[in-house]
Amino acid sequence: MASKTNKTSYLCSACGHREPKWLGRCPSCGEWNSLRESALPTDGGHTARSGRISVPLSAVDPAQGARFGTGMAELDRVLGGGLMRGCSVLLGGEPGIGKSTLLLQVAALAKVPGRVLYISGEESAAQIRLRADRLGLKRDGLELLCTGELSEALAALERVKPDLFVVDSMQTMLSADAGAVPGTANQVKYCSLELSDWARERGSACFLVAHVTKDGTLAGPKAAEHIVDVVLHFEQSEADVRFIRSAKNRYGSTFEVGFFTMTERGLSELADPQSAFLVRREGAPPPGAAVAAIWEGSRGLLVEIQALTVPGKASLTRVYSERVDPARVSRVAAVLEKHAGLRFSDQDLYVNVAGGMRLNEPGADLALAAALYSARTGLALPDGVAMAGELSLAGEVRPIRAMRERARAARAMGFSRVLGPTDSKGQAPDASEAWEGSTSIVAIIHALFGSAKSSP
Repeated sequence: MASKTNKTSYLCSACGHREPKWLGRCPSCGEWNSLRESALPTDGGHTARSGRISVPLSAVDPAQGARFGTGMAELDRVLGGGLMRGCSVLLGGEPGIGKSTLLLQVAALAKVPGRVLYISGEESAAQIRLRADRLGLKRDGLELLCTGELSEALAALERVKPDLFVVDSMQTMLSADAGAVPGTANQVKYCSLELSDWARERGSACFLVAHVTKDGTLAGPKAAEHIVDVVLHFEQSEADVRFIRSAKNRYGSTFEVGFFTMTERGLSELADPQSAFLVRREGAPPPGAAVAAIWEGSRGLLVEIQALTVPGKASLTRVYSERVDPARVSRVAAVLEKHAGLRFSDQDLYVNVAGGMRLNEPGADLALAAALYSARTGLALPDGVAMAGELSLAGEVRPIRAMRERARAARAMGFSRVLGPTDSKGQAPDASEAWEGSTSIVAIIHALFGSAKSSP
């Protein structure tokens, strides 16, 4: 007598591991009571894909990789010039920052000839229509689908065949083949792969929305970053400026930043990002404030770095810095203590960036050092001074990229003096590109403060 074939198995809701019988603990991820009974896939757990054949590289039409605009110049800048056909973009950000608003605007404004499909697992069609009416968005060929089932989403994609589609959000998508609980890492990876593969095969572009955890990292979608082509992070400053940064981009640079503000008509591109992070004052800045000329992608920005030093309240001093890496602050303070003879080892250090912009590039080292020196000595920097340069452990001011463009941007904003590294190429810059070059932090401090040094 033939044995009865088992038609069910037990699937881990945390990692997707499958077992033929129930276990109290998943042997793959170690989670307790996570195995749930589920039907065995009829195809053995693999999706059948037919009709794929290899083609010579010379036979591929380069026009298939053409870009199209999203309707928002700042977003196109971050993407590297627009959306590529067949690309998948993962957009992550905190709840309420404006991800759904941004992508509804993209769905309505994108310069694609065909139809656009907006798939939402978080809102009803009526809610999306109300938002579109409030923002004044209209588009022929924009269709809505409110579901969290991956199978329904794929069926709609096959029916509509859009040139662009949006999935909001990946934490709500559910596939029976990846477990019974939406939002798990296994669900997000599986659904992201299916949707990205569909976009690549059909030459359609897609946006996949992701949420972040309380510490600011992508939640489940962190495991799906290798699947998609572009990973964008949506951030917000205390001044209500929204930033879009690229953490991964197969078709462009990861150095560009897009700037937006939230208005009654949705997200609007920031008209003048060069001066959005400057604090306008009458006269010289207070002690502890220095202006850095930074280079983000293909444009220069002026930002104010603010520093404060107070005596440590315990035997172990601390660094309080959110917008600049605390390890970087400690390193610059150590360089000043070694080469400028100013003691920081008994001080608590507070560092802030006006406007809430996060600084990662090395060109901000010089302004950070000047702000710390000014805060520690109580001496204010001269009015109308901007600076840029990387600081080495030996106290050297090292050359940085786009120094001429930084100097030009600073002078365009009304700064009369620009300090930076010595031009290693020896070329004579124009008057609008000139800066005072130096090779050491000691020389920069002397140029800013003279020979005076006062420590509280």
